[in-house]
Amino acid sequence: MVRKVNTNNESILTKSHAVKPIYSITPFTLLDFPHITACILWFSGCNMKCLYCYNPEIVSGKGQFSYEDSLSFLKKRQTLLDGVILSGGECTSHKHFIPFLKEVKQLGYAVKIDTNGSNSALLAEIIKLKLVDYIALDFKSLPDNYKKITQSDLFDSFQKTLDILLEYKVKFEVRTTYHSDLISISDLKKMILFLEQKGYIGYYYIQNFINNTPTIGNLNYSTKLTEIENLSTKRIKAVLR
Repeated sequence: MVRKVNTNNESILTKSHAVKPIYSITPFTLLDFPHITACILWFSGCNMKCLYCYNPEIVSGKGQFSYEDSLSFLKKRQTLLDGVILSGGECTSHKHFIPFLKEVKQLGYAVKIDTNGSNSALLAEIIKLKLVDYIALDFKSLPDNYKKITQSDLFDSFQKTLDILLEYKVKFEVRTTYHSDLISISDLKKMILFLEQKGYIGYYYIQNFINNTPTIGNLNYSTKLTEIENLSTKRIKAVLR
């Protein structure tokens, strides 16, 4: 079977020559998309190599599913699922991502994108085209520690993405992974102040690093945060996940 174009005359890779951008599919989740029954499409590859990344096999691995494979799966699940989560890796780094999103939306699904915020121009286009319903933005750290954690120089891109999300008032959350060797309580307070100065209002999710889990970096044991109430402000509520 060959799929030549979508309804907007944008080329979709033919099935016989399709790249396989998606590493794996989680068929069902109630936890990852607020108030939505969803599946997760895990995109392979990433332009960051975060030391605490839980998905080294996805970041360095090759895709197993093409867009056509994924659309076929989604068509079969239309009566069972309401949403699709596009995660990774970094899903926005893949070619033909917007045409694929259009096809997903045409199937009637709500769409959530998990992103490191490195592709601000693409995300702005996706928002303008109303192809996304919810975005989870990873706030790795402030500039002084960003390169160490992510092995990249992409803080400015993250910051631009945050500005875009605030400007277009799309539904989104900000989240940070906490490892005691990489981020301090003082750092978290500065990060919340940064968000406040940007005009962010809402929840700021902090997730503890899970010890004894294979990651990209050779990290030591992380002391867990158990209480973060004192980090909350009038505009931003810090929440442990």
